[in-house]
Amino acid sequence: MDKRIKAPLTDETINDLKAGDYVYISGTIYTARDAAHLRMDEALGRNEELPISMRQNIIYYMGPSPAREGRPIGSAGPTTASRMDKYAPKLLDLGLRGMIGKGKRNQNVKDAIVRNKAVYFAAIGGAGALLSKSITASEVVAYDDLGTEAIRKLEVKDFPAIVVIDSKGNDLYETSVKEIID
Repeated sequence: MDKRIKAPLTDETINDLKAGDYVYISGTIYTARDAAHLRMDEALGRNEELPISMRQNIIYYMGPSPAREGRPIGSAGPTTASRMDKYAPKLLDLGLRGMIGKGKRNQNVKDAIVRNKAVYFAAIGGAGALLSKSITASEVVAYDDLGTEAIRKLEVKDFPAIVVIDSKGNDLYETSVKEIID
């Protein structure tokens, strides 16, 4: 089912999402990849505040290419989410409500999604140029020295994604394989 949702995410929105739903996200989301996640984890280890609030936010695992003239961002395709699996449970426990990436997540992440009533979305890999058309603004907000891995605040309009793991733990990757086998 196609759904239009707003970010940051509300409890009502998350409760309404089911694995397999096609969504179009509008609002504010943030980007962070491996280096930014490591730096946030180190900050938490020192009991420091994070540069962005996790509360109800979505992190898109993406590092963009340089923007063309007149565009806010370059190609903006997802990166493999499992590379952030060691950091995701802690961020979910701090209030992160959504993640966008590609690929499977480990059991610790799935458990944290259910525990925190969050959601994992997949964006289509290899479609970065197309996905960038849904990004209306981009601003580096932390870790500028990391270049493409800096944390960015994005404004998105109708950003396409698929609910892969919903707040009840239903995993599209598992159910779709089961349907094929059955």
